[in-house]
Amino acid sequence: MSHHCHDEHHDHSGHGGHDGHDHSDDITPALQYSLYQHIDFDGVATLNEARRGSGREVLKKTWAERMVVEPEVASDADEQLLFNIPFTGQVKLHSILLRTSDSECAPKTMKVLINRDDVDFDVAEGGNVTTQEFELSRTGEVQEVAVRRARFSAVRRISLFFPDNFGDGDEDVTRISYVGFKGEWMQLGRAPSNILYEAAANPSDHKVKGVGVNQMGSNVG
Repeated sequence: MSHHCHDEHHDHSGHGGHDGHDHSDDITPALQYSLYQHIDFDGVATLNEARRGSGREVLKKTWAERMVVEPEVASDADEQLLFNIPFTGQVKLHSILLRTSDSECAPKTMKVLINRDDVDFDVAEGGNVTTQEFELSRTGEVQEVAVRRARFSAVRRISLFFPDNFGDGDEDVTRISYVGFKGEWMQLGRAPSNILYEAAANPSDHKVKGVGVNQMGSNVG
C-alpha cells in the first residue's frame, strides 16, 4: 500500500512539472523572500519520522532541489507527522511551501502552531492552540500555502502538524519531500541586540528596528 505511494511519487519526479515547464526561472523571485538561511537546522525535531533525521534533511533542501524526491520524510507508526522548526531570529511569515505527491501518501491537512517549545502530538491535536489550519492539495507540484500574515508577524518557532493523508485511514504512511518558507527576517541588528524583546530597549533601538522592517516590507509585491 505504502509502496504504491512511493512508486507514484518517484514516477512524477522525472521532470520539472506536468507541463514540462522549466522551473529554473522561478529561482530569483523565490530566493528574494526565502527564509532558508534563517532556519535553525540543528534545532529541528520531527516526530514520528520513519528514518531519524529525514525531516531535517527535507528542510535542508534548497529551492533549486525542490523537485528532487530524495531525501523525503515518511511517517512511521501511523500517518501523522510533526515538524518543530526554530528560526535563528524573528520572522514575518508570508507562506509555507510544500511538495508531496499525487498519491494517497500526500498529507491532507496541515495545522500550524507558532512560538511554542512544547509541541508534541497531544498539544498539536488540541484545536485551541492552532494558529491556522489548511486543507492541502493532492499534487506532485510545489504548493505555496499563504498564511494570514497578521497572525504570523513575529514568528520565532513554527510547528507543522500533518494529522492525516489522502488515504482516509487506509494509508498509514505520509510522505513529504520538500518544505520551505517565504517571508521577511526581522533584522534586529547585531548581537546582543537580538534580545530586544527580552530586555528594555532605548527608543533609538526601536527606531532603527522599525526602519529596517519597513525597508524590507517595501519590496513585497
